[in-house]
Amino acid sequence: MSNDCKKAYITTPIYYVNDVPHIGHAYTTIIADTLARYSRLIGLKTLFLTGTDEHGQKIQEAAKQRGKKPQEYADEISGKFRSLWDEFDISYDVFIRTTDEKHKLGVQKAFETMYKKGDIYKDDYEGFYCVSCETFFTKTQLVDNEFCPDCGKPTSIVKEESYFFKLSKYEQKLLEWYDDKDKCVLPKAKKNEVINFVKQGLNDLSITRTSFDWGVKLPKSINDPKHVMYVWLDALLNYITALGYGSDEKDMDFWPSTVHLVGKDILRFHAIYWPAFLMSLDLALPKHIGAHGWWTRNGEKMSKSKGNVVNPKEVANAYGLDNFRYFLLREVPFGQDGDFSQKALIDRINSDLSNDLGNLLNRIIGMSGKYADYTIDSKDVLKFHEKEIKIAEKTIETLSGYIYDLQLNRYLEELWKILTLANQSIAIYEPWMKMKEEKTDEALAIVALVANLLAKVTLLLSPVMPNTCAKIADSLGFIINPQNYDKLIIQKGLLNTFMIKKTPPLFPKIEKELLTTPSENSLKPESKDKKKDEGVVTIEQFFQTKLKLATILEAEEIPKSDRLLKLKVDLGEEKPRQIIAGIKEYYTPKDLVNTQVCVVSNLKPAKIMGYLSEGMLLAAKDKESLTLIRPEFHKKSGTPIG
Repeated sequence: MSNDCKKAYITTPIYYVNDVPHIGHAYTTIIADTLARYSRLIGLKTLFLTGTDEHGQKIQEAAKQRGKKPQEYADEISGKFRSLWDEFDISYDVFIRTTDEKHKLGVQKAFETMYKKGDIYKDDYEGFYCVSCETFFTKTQLVDNEFCPDCGKPTSIVKEESYFFKLSKYEQKLLEWYDDKDKCVLPKAKKNEVINFVKQGLNDLSITRTSFDWGVKLPKSINDPKHVMYVWLDALLNYITALGYGSDEKDMDFWPSTVHLVGKDILRFHAIYWPAFLMSLDLALPKHIGAHGWWTRNGEKMSKSKGNVVNPKEVANAYGLDNFRYFLLREVPFGQDGDFSQKALIDRINSDLSNDLGNLLNRIIGMSGKYADYTIDSKDVLKFHEKEIKIAEKTIETLSGYIYDLQLNRYLEELWKILTLANQSIAIYEPWMKMKEEKTDEALAIVALVANLLAKVTLLLSPVMPNTCAKIADSLGFIINPQNYDKLIIQKGLLNTFMIKKTPPLFPKIEKELLTTPSENSLKPESKDKKKDEGVVTIEQFFQTKLKLATILEAEEIPKSDRLLKLKVDLGEEKPRQIIAGIKEYYTPKDLVNTQVCVVSNLKPAKIMGYLSEGMLLAAKDKESLTLIRPEFHKKSGTPIG
């Protein structure tokens, strides 16, 4: 994107208030904050939107379970999101809530507009409904005729009167949009998934509910008070109601959005339903919809029961907010699943940040103090080091393309090449030898070269690490703003003569993990006699777990996972089951096919790295290895154990 557009509109999804913020929420928000800060840095008038999604049956039920009214519960959880983003210095301009009156008015206007256009009609609906996903499914989409294909939870049959949106009407227009706008959905693999879904045919979408009342009422002109709007219609419209749609419309000139950021689990809603709604409203479509992957922890899906959910606040407090931001954006290509481990975070801090970035500033301070009383003058940089400056400028020219294409890990990789160039220049030109040879001008030119390279990196890194880069810029005698971006990046200028400030080390080396691991944080027995009661279960509890022998029919590796294998197993049932097992380090697919294993067969289905798992293998594990529990002799598949 060029700054010819003059405006940038960056959005996160609005977060559902059924739980507190986790690493996935932080990841999306930090990406959006980085894009917004970059947009402001390059001189664009920028609006950054985030907020909370507060309607729907799931919220009403969650509030009831806690003995609270829905609004009271929504206020509490929404406050936690806003508080965390404020603590994280997220530079949002608007924090929208779907319980805001202004938002409700905009949603009602949109419904009325689509209704008058003939895109909404009334009929009866019957289908399998997942409360957790707030979504209907056909029977053929269910797992084992009961479970939600997205979250694995049981569905229930719901029959009710409903208003429908004519989604099928926009099927061909959507396909034309995908074909015409190459980067409307990013990354490309996700766009292909969306296209394939639409090509299978779109059914009209149920967009109201009568089975609960916690939602936006229909417009008074329609006069049907028992209906509330489908939570996804309500939620998606936030992107325009935040700009004043349906009320003052004061910021509608920011539309269409520059980037909608979403998790891959809600891409269908944003890349199919949302554009269709906009077409019905005769509004422009978003420029980019970016779907990122999920985060695991040490290769395992996060869950409260395992105690391995990553609390972003705890990580930021322990390791530093800017360090955490850098890790999230650098560690994984956008769109792919990422794995959080303290080891990986520590490696990034010690290697990329401490060795490459922080140590470079320390070397500049040390050399300038020793050679020129902390004065740095750029007058001879181009005389002696035009080649290095040209290399850096060529790298910088490629960077803007990565930002709005959401290739932030590539952006940082390329930026780090300039740091490598700076560190190599010191090693190659050896300014200390120049001083011994009384070539003072050459020695000081080397120091100034490296200071200028670091200054350019600091400007371009500031959207990712704003607080750290502000400290580096202060040490180098400038401030981070669009004017200096224009001077040092666009105009390819150099720093004015300045006195460098001494700065304490920005990235002290980390020698050990700073957070308690999940295993150390496991639940403690309530009994005071720990040795007596620890781990004890009753015979009734034991027999609630159903163990069976299974024959492994197929086995294959899961791409991008170091631990997981996907297995198809025969449990003596009508059709095989799929089990995702973390045994790749110890077994190859070839080792497993046609062998038998012991399986916990009555676990509720769950998704691991996006794959449905319908059971768990039994294994023995020590520090050195893992061994599957197997029968001594081959038995019939499905034979009970116990």
